[in-house]
Amino acid sequence: MKAVTHHKHARIFAALSRDIRAGRWHQGERLPSEAQLVKDFAVSRITVTRAMRDLQAAGFIERRAGSGSYIKTTRSARSHSFGVLIPELGETEIFDPICRGMMASPLAGQHVLLWGNTSRSGTPLSKAENAWQLCRQYVGRNVSGVFFAPLEGPPAQDEINQRITRALDDARIPVVLLDRSLLPYPAPVHHDLVGIDNRRAGYIITEHLLRAGCRRLHFVALPDTASTIADREAGFREALYVWQRPIDKSSAHRLDPDEIGSVRRLMKEHRPDGIVCANDRTAGHLMHSLRRIGYSIPDDVRLVGIDDVEYAGLLPVPLTTLRQPTQQIGDAALALMLERIARPALPPRDTRLPCELIVRESCGTPFLHSPNISPRRTDR
Repeated sequence: MKAVTHHKHARIFAALSRDIRAGRWHQGERLPSEAQLVKDFAVSRITVTRAMRDLQAAGFIERRAGSGSYIKTTRSARSHSFGVLIPELGETEIFDPICRGMMASPLAGQHVLLWGNTSRSGTPLSKAENAWQLCRQYVGRNVSGVFFAPLEGPPAQDEINQRITRALDDARIPVVLLDRSLLPYPAPVHHDLVGIDNRRAGYIITEHLLRAGCRRLHFVALPDTASTIADREAGFREALYVWQRPIDKSSAHRLDPDEIGSVRRLMKEHRPDGIVCANDRTAGHLMHSLRRIGYSIPDDVRLVGIDDVEYAGLLPVPLTTLRQPTQQIGDAALALMLERIARPALPPRDTRLPCELIVRESCGTPFLHSPNISPRRTDR
């Protein structure tokens, strides 16, 4: 992977790792104190601590409580090969930038991401079959770890997700889950996971419409979607409860946004003045359907999504949404993986990163402040 050094902690990591490789310090030798590094690099103590944590995760140093940081090796840190097991890569827009975030991480070093290849089987494979074949490839190659985005959809997918993780666990291959857990809430997480807090995301985007004056809010998602969508719906319902708005089963809908009849019934029976979509893809399709049957956005109904995919600002009415920190998710996933390899006895960690509210024309509001986030206006 190619490393980049846009952030201050990444610049410190690059400088110190380069000096370690060049033999400036010998194995077992103590590095300058964090206080000294703060002076040398003219940065905050927090920035230096982050860089030192990254050096430890990459295998360059050993940190001893109350003593300092010591050189672990004068050679290049060990190179790892990691399998990428994302059945929806290329279909769900957030995963490409997450993978780019891994490759751009200051921890990337000489590590390699493997994508696997099942195209030689000669017959088309389902997503589940493809995922299982990739899992077997990675076990056969004895990769150092696997980044896995569990299959979403009907409960039958839960079985293949667990089959994959059991195979990797049996092979003693660490797993970092991307975006979602293996099983719906409240099932415990048994592997490291990194993503966003989907419940909080649903709450924040719903609250934004409530602050804009919407009184008849509804939630729309595709049928048989991931557990992350259920979490977003839970956040939607929680916001309605806190704002003392009516909550019932008819407030949330599982429908095909391209099916004009379903969209027409939604609008005729419930007359929503605001719709929270489970993600930007759903919002984009719903927007086109609403415009086809004569509804104006945002004059007749305000529309919002979640994810901030690349085309969200290019829709006929630019979409208000929450931006997933995809590159930071990739960076955090790689850090979790390297620490899991270095310290396999650590308990599973569920890492949730905050989103950013992106306000555009679809919600029909000017810049609005929320106590929970720092919104940003953009007209890109």
